[in-house]
Amino acid sequence: MSNAVQTFAIGTFVPVLRTLSTLLDKAAAHAAAKGIDPAELLAARLAPDMMPLSGQVQLASDYSKNSTARIIGQTPPSFPDDEKTIDELKARIAKTIDYLESIPAAAFEGAETRAVTMKLMGTLVLEQTGLDHLRAWALPNFYFHVATAYGVMRSQGVEIGKRDFMADLAGPSIHDAAPAMEPAGA
Repeated sequence: MSNAVQTFAIGTFVPVLRTLSTLLDKAAAHAAAKGIDPAELLAARLAPDMMPLSGQVQLASDYSKNSTARIIGQTPPSFPDDEKTIDELKARIAKTIDYLESIPAAAFEGAETRAVTMKLMGTLVLEQTGLDHLRAWALPNFYFHVATAYGVMRSQGVEIGKRDFMADLAGPSIHDAAPAMEPAGA
């Protein structure tokens, strides 16, 4: 039986990473249809001081795997940030999902109260329980980078909408017959 931390970590990270991979498929199809070099998409940014699309995908991968490892008391796998193509980014996402899905339920026992300590910038130290780390650090940062990747793709003309973003997160509870769903471009 899974606990709340496992449910919110794996049950959020995995489907959203699958969505991110699907969004990258749509970006690749857009580039092919419009004759755009996919490298241009991967280098696109919402603002000059923000990470490019490739960096947003890498950070989404990092926040999901690194935070999950911290809350279960393990060392996260290290992935070099050397992806240059959409296929390489999709492979990174797949490796991240494989790692997350390989973690046994028993690893999450006691994760709610496990001490998580991280050095941030310089002398800043973040000290939280596993549950607080997931709620206040991991999930907000993860969603920020996934949503930013989505925003970069939209800004480059990739035809995606809110339904594309929400597709895997809502699971089978969301379908075309749901009248309350916002339009695709919301």
